[in-house]
Amino acid sequence: MDNLDNQLYVFKNRLKKDVGVEERLLSVICSTIYKELSQLSIEELTMIEVASPVPIVKRVEELQAFNMMMNRVNNQLKKYPEIVRAQIIVQNYICFVYMKETCFEVTKKVMPPGTLSRKICKFLLNNPVRAFRNSIAHGNWEYEIDFSGLKYYAHKGEVNSDEEMSEFNVSDDELNFWQTLSRGVAYTIYEFIINKKIELERLKM
Repeated sequence: MDNLDNQLYVFKNRLKKDVGVEERLLSVICSTIYKELSQLSIEELTMIEVASPVPIVKRVEELQAFNMMMNRVNNQLKKYPEIVRAQIIVQNYICFVYMKETCFEVTKKVMPPGTLSRKICKFLLNNPVRAFRNSIAHGNWEYEIDFSGLKYYAHKGEVNSDEEMSEFNVSDDELNFWQTLSRGVAYTIYEFIINKKIELERLKM
């Protein structure tokens, strides 16, 4: 978890201000989530696992493949604007649509109040991240004129409400924070469940 902790610590100011993370936890976000998961019962962990019709091992493979793609684009192909645009679309889908129901929603339900896991899942499920996810899912977004971020349109309340869509803006830095947090938390949750299953299988032998 050290690598994920370090990736998130870069955003310590946003974690503290936007999410409300305590100072003592800023450098150990994913390690803390991993420990909190160890306090759940097998039944609660199973609830997270079965929320996904796709085996979570496959979801981890998808996250790993996504990270490999990100590294290749950043290291070799970032000079091609059309590749970067494709990267942004995939990045936003994986981080916000792919993990919502099968990871963050169910984890929020099973985690006790006051836990860091629940706090972060709540952040990833509520506005402004919620509005951004809906805009990605429904195709209601565009680049800022200077490419410093994205402009997106979504309902503040329920998607099917009669209210007009509101306009939101997210800077590149803030969006990078949301994406890094989403990937790190999802990977931590799924890795813990996979490792726990391996441990239980060994005990049966």
